[in-house]
Amino acid sequence: STSTMPTMRTFSLATTVILASVAGSAAFVPSQPSHFSPVAASEASPTAIFEYIPSGFTKESWKKFQAKEEKKKKAQNLGRLGPKGFQSRSFQSFQEALERGEAGHLLPVMNAKERVARGELKVEDIPYMQRGGAWDNSDVKGAKNKGWLKSDKEYASGGYKKEQSVSVFGYGDGLDWTGEKAKKGPRPGEISISVPKFSKNYKPPNVKDLRGDTTEKPKKKGPFGLW
Repeated sequence: STSTMPTMRTFSLATTVILASVAGSAAFVPSQPSHFSPVAASEASPTAIFEYIPSGFTKESWKKFQAKEEKKKKAQNLGRLGPKGFQSRSFQSFQEALERGEAGHLLPVMNAKERVARGELKVEDIPYMQRGGAWDNSDVKGAKNKGWLKSDKEYASGGYKKEQSVSVFGYGDGLDWTGEKAKKGPRPGEISISVPKFSKNYKPPNVKDLRGDTTEKPKKKGPFGLW
């Protein structure tokens, strides 16, 4: 009927106004982060840090292995000059021991490990450079150590630094390429240089004077020998 039409339109309009007001008020309410939002996930679970342990190692055995390797590196002293796989003596000491019959030239041994395993050789019979040991056999347990000469002790107590000089001259600090090294030499005025004085008509010697040849060569004559 015509009486109910305005009532229905009024109800629909009121409903629309109420829904619009609810939606507008919800727009001003701060939204709460959901459980699966990236912000909430990053705050709830911090970054996990895992320790690397190679296969076949436990945490304790891996730490022991790392400590053993670090100790081995320090013993090798990789920053020094000269050979790093074995402990050698100076050439002067070797020459002295060679002349006294206490040392000889060492040659490589073929199949050394196999021959040691068969009992044909002792470990100290392998040249120290080949086995990566010391020249006096101090690296072989139970072996007879070779005696040290005076030059060996001087070399081991710091003389090796002189032998390992990086100078182009063999010894010393080398050339002062940067100009920052301490200057050495006589101070100004310590050396006096006297310059000889020459007369006004002084003539420097020539090759003939230096040879001691005092004979004069005959002068060449002109055309037809007239003058």
